[in-house]
Amino acid sequence: MSSPNSASHEIAATLRNEILRDQYRVGERLPSERDLSSRFDVSRGVIREALSQLEEQGIIETQPGGVRVKPIEQATLAILGPMLALQEIPDPDLVDQFLEIFTLLTRLTVTNALRHASDDQMIQLNSLLVELKKNADNMEAMRPGWESMLNYLTSINTNLVAKLIGNDVKAQFVEQMMKLEIRPNLKPEAGRELAKSLEIAFMRRDGELAATAFEKHFGQLRLAIQDALENMQTVYRKQAV
Repeated sequence: MSSPNSASHEIAATLRNEILRDQYRVGERLPSERDLSSRFDVSRGVIREALSQLEEQGIIETQPGGVRVKPIEQATLAILGPMLALQEIPDPDLVDQFLEIFTLLTRLTVTNALRHASDDQMIQLNSLLVELKKNADNMEAMRPGWESMLNYLTSINTNLVAKLIGNDVKAQFVEQMMKLEIRPNLKPEAGRELAKSLEIAFMRRDGELAATAFEKHFGQLRLAIQDALENMQTVYRKQAV
């Protein structure tokens, strides 16, 4: 039998997905605690805990007369991962919005990090760049290299707010993308261009140049992921027929 805590999480997830699928409209009142307790065969205390979780995520609010659904635009970042997981193939527009925000955060992170990097930290960045350059012709093989570099740049970045938002965005996004095993088709010169630009930027300690290099690379990646997702959706529709 599920514990009250796990039951409340399961119920919250069920209701959240129903809301995200528009089974409950914005402003509509959810069933009463009594009705939900009967539906899920749990105590009203478990229902209250589930509703509290949804309220923390910003998709419902308690009002006089009952609990009502809030506009999705007022929700917290915690709702993004579940939104991506709603469909077998996530909405390409939503994925692109993720990548757009991630690109902006990366630009801020890289600019700030190079501005504050010590000599020892620049040595480590150049060491990471050497590893990245070894696989510059193979985007799949190069990916762990630039991920390690971005993680190190994030550790140097002194903007705590950017770090926290970035952590949340990655936690919501990366897990879902890894499950899909997307293989974006980027040309080999994209990796070489990134490595060359970063080499110049690190030599000059030019955060803007390094940020622009990543921004351009992610712009190419966004287009490639869009193509990959659209192809996956096409295959999925054909299989579903």
